Amino acid sequence: MVRFFIFAAVVSVALMIYTLIECSRAPKHLVRSLPKSAWFAVIIVLPLVGAVLWFILGRPASTANQPSAQQTAPDDDEDFLRQLEVWRRQQQREAESKAREQELNSQAKNKKNDDSASEPESNRASGAEKPSHKSEDTDSDSPDTKA
Repeated sequence: MVRFFIFAAVVSVALMIYTLIECSRAPKHLVRSLPKSAWFAVIIVLPLVGAVLWFILGRPASTANQPSAQQTAPDDDEDFLRQLEVWRRQQQREAESKAREQELNSQAKNKKNDDSASEPESNRASGAEKPSHKSEDTDSDSPDTKA
């Protein structure tokens, strides 16, 4: 018989502690019937009865019917998928732009090579060269003063 009372006391204390934690974590505006401070008093003064009353009358309504505010996986989030599609299209446009730029550069090089190959032999023999676009430093003895 004593074992039963010890077991009942342990269960009662555990239930009271659980109920107090549950009451303290509940949002103030969602607690039903009494204010939170009154529920604390009821749970402490009447350990088993207060815990049962809290679960029946004071606990906030179940959130099963309310939409959940928890995070969803990225592949379930419509905004994330939309953003991902925009990012993919932007990456594709950049790749196409780079490919076009490389194609234009290769066409310009080919055209330049064709122009130099079709240049008359007399111009090459006379030493007429295209002017260089490089700017040369005329004072080669002075040290470079770049910082």
